[in-house]
Amino acid sequence: MRNMNPTTSANPTDPTAPSVSDAEETATEDAALDMVKLDMVKKDEDEVAAEAGGADGTAGADRADEAFAEDDDLDPDGLDDSVKQSSGLGAAAAAVAAAGLGVVALTGSWTGKVVAERETLIGQIKTSAGGSAAQQISEIYGDAWHSTALVNGLFALLAVLAGVFALVRPAFGAPSADPQPGWVRAVATAGIALGVLGLVISAGMYFDLIVPLPTAGAAG
Repeated sequence: MRNMNPTTSANPTDPTAPSVSDAEETATEDAALDMVKLDMVKKDEDEVAAEAGGADGTAGADRADEAFAEDDDLDPDGLDDSVKQSSGLGAAAAAVAAAGLGVVALTGSWTGKVVAERETLIGQIKTSAGGSAAQQISEIYGDAWHSTALVNGLFALLAVLAGVFALVRPAFGAPSADPQPGWVRAVATAGIALGVLGLVISAGMYFDLIVPLPTAGAAG
């Protein structure tokens, strides 16, 4: 007796099994999700880089501000106050020294007196065994006179050099520094004038132009 229940030659399709179209749709969704994740990761990296750049920019700005602050401590010429003060002090000292040396060159000094006495003693020793009147005048009086003139001339030259140094000190020590006070320039100029006058007088004394040496006939 035949089985009345109909049977099929093939198994019916399982409705729960995914179809080809469903698999493609799932793959597309996964790819889209991966793209979103990549975009989020890239965005996070950009934000981190931006924050790091901002921190570096802030640090650079801080360093720049510190550099400008240090530059503010310097004057517009690039010289701090200590350099200016040392330059001004040196010029003032040189000016006073020039004036003092100029006065010494005109009035004489203890050094010139000692040198003159030494030459007088040497002349007396040389002429002690006998000598002419002209030789005695030259050895005892003339050499002492010329030695005094030479020493005064050296002081006069130092006065001129010190005065010139005081006037040009800002140019060498501080090229663009403020000019020296008026009294420094005045004293330095006076020192130079006294030094030049001392040089002239000393030269006249040394070459017997102002007061000539006495002669043997006049002494006799």
